[in-house]
Amino acid sequence: MQSYNNFLILQIFRLKKCHFSAIFCIFLPYSTVFVCVFIVFYYFCIEIINQLTMFRNLPPITKNLLLINLICYLADVVFQRYGIDFSHVFGLHYLTASDFRLWQPLTYMFMHANFSHIFFNMFAVLMFAPALEDRWGGKRFLIYYLVTGLGAAVVQEAVWALQLQPVLSSLDPMMAAKLANRVVTIGASGAVFGILLAFGWLFPDVRMFIMFIPIPIRARTLVIIYALIELFTGLAPTAGDNVAHFAHLGGMIFGWLLILWWRHRGYDGFDSTPWNDGTLRRWWENVKRWSRDKWEDMFPPRHPRINRDKDSNYRDYHYHEPL
Repeated sequence: MQSYNNFLILQIFRLKKCHFSAIFCIFLPYSTVFVCVFIVFYYFCIEIINQLTMFRNLPPITKNLLLINLICYLADVVFQRYGIDFSHVFGLHYLTASDFRLWQPLTYMFMHANFSHIFFNMFAVLMFAPALEDRWGGKRFLIYYLVTGLGAAVVQEAVWALQLQPVLSSLDPMMAAKLANRVVTIGASGAVFGILLAFGWLFPDVRMFIMFIPIPIRARTLVIIYALIELFTGLAPTAGDNVAHFAHLGGMIFGWLLILWWRHRGYDGFDSTPWNDGTLRRWWENVKRWSRDKWEDMFPPRHPRINRDKDSNYRDYHYHEPL
């Protein structure tokens, strides 16, 4: 029956059976079973989650992201018992590795290494994502989530190119290929850090309690602390540290760039935010004015300059005497 079905498929596409029969005989039955099981399990989990009070009012994109990550983690755990490592197939590999595939920059963010990995990532999504989805809407939030995850993959590939490529160049081709295939990054942490940045941008004065810290911390302060921790741990990693710290920073950087682009396009989701009322721009203008004044005090110019008085609306031209 299986051979007959393959024959019908090959006749439809007018292809010779000798080239593709092995592929259809092996791949088609397993892929069909996997897709059917995934769909049934997905709707089964949806029904269970809808019965839980704490998940019933979650926005749809947040709820589906939590569910998809959970299903992918459970599938990885189950299939590892049969010798199939989904983390290696769908995890992000180095760009020049033979195991690199085009889908990995997207699929790696839905794979996780262990229970604690997925627990803390999904806990952050559960805490911060609903507010963003309610503010932006489901479509824009999903775009933001995927862009930050892809941005984290781009930054991680760039870091590998700087750190790993010199090592691979010094090895023989066979050892270099094995080492390149062993380097894998998985997890939604890049997108999670992007969500954290957006939450701190939209709700900077929200006070939160963090474990082991007895006082509330503003969301804006928490974002800055996390960014500094990731930066320092990425520049000075400890022995045995296998966390992609620069990928976390990449998610925050691409999230920040996307927010700036949305603001430039005039999207009204940022009009009433405290960081969009001109405070950041005025702070930057004050820094530039202070730097310019200090520089001109140290090195007075020999040509006319414009002195802008902060307390007046006119421009007064002053001339400096040459030294």
